[in-house]
Amino acid sequence: MCEAGDQEFGIVFVRTIFFIKWLAKQSILGCDQLRLGAEFMRNSSRTWLRRANEEFAATVPIGSRVLDAGAGDQPYRHLFAHCEYEAADFELVDKVYAKSTYVCNLEEIPVEDARFDIIIFNQVMEHLIHPMLVLHELRRVLKPGGRMICSAPLFYEEHEQPYDFYRYTKFAWRAMMNEAGFDLLSVEWLEGYFGTVAYQLATAAKYLPSRTYRTIPGLLGWYAVPVVVFSRLLFNVLAKIFYFFDERGKHTSSGYPKNYVVTVRKPSLAVSTEI
Repeated sequence: MCEAGDQEFGIVFVRTIFFIKWLAKQSILGCDQLRLGAEFMRNSSRTWLRRANEEFAATVPIGSRVLDAGAGDQPYRHLFAHCEYEAADFELVDKVYAKSTYVCNLEEIPVEDARFDIIIFNQVMEHLIHPMLVLHELRRVLKPGGRMICSAPLFYEEHEQPYDFYRYTKFAWRAMMNEAGFDLLSVEWLEGYFGTVAYQLATAAKYLPSRTYRTIPGLLGWYAVPVVVFSRLLFNVLAKIFYFFDERGKHTSSGYPKNYVVTVRKPSLAVSTEI
């Protein structure tokens, strides 16, 4: 009786192992589809960054001279169609660039002092090995009273390697802008905490390994396969939901942002009252 029970258990156990192996193969084959879904879901941070630049551009007078520093493919150029737009970038990363006015290191922009009324400086600071030198250079080329909008991540994976060096807290922004000689106008969350959670879920859906048996020894590694596969599918769906939530309302009373967006002004020249 006992031997028959052991034999039946052994058959069920072997069948379970074969089922898990089959499920692992299916999850491996489906890896690309899962990854594709994680990469192409709507990113609320881009929505909020577009909105921030739209609001900023609406305050810029017609005919202002604008510098897009670290412009890349110049996604916000159209917002400044009413201005004289110029772009600067070093163009060394393996990606698509729009034609820059100045191909240069942002530490040394080949223009005269106080050339620009406005600077837009989006998602560049993390890629600068000497960010303070660049901030001082941007202050040099900005006219007194001129304004700058800038943004950079607080929480994000490494990207555009090897040109990825730093992440910035709101306290870093305040200290660095003060040291560079700017008047700080605002430091705000770019997206809300729903957006941060959505990003964490999306990256988990993208990077969690389906072949857990290669990392976790023994049967546990095989039993972990369906758990991870199900989690990746679930996280992918939840990420889209939380991105959707974030686009419709920015929750900032708890948690933390993925990025900060900052506006500053170069102090105006002091007017002498001496006779």
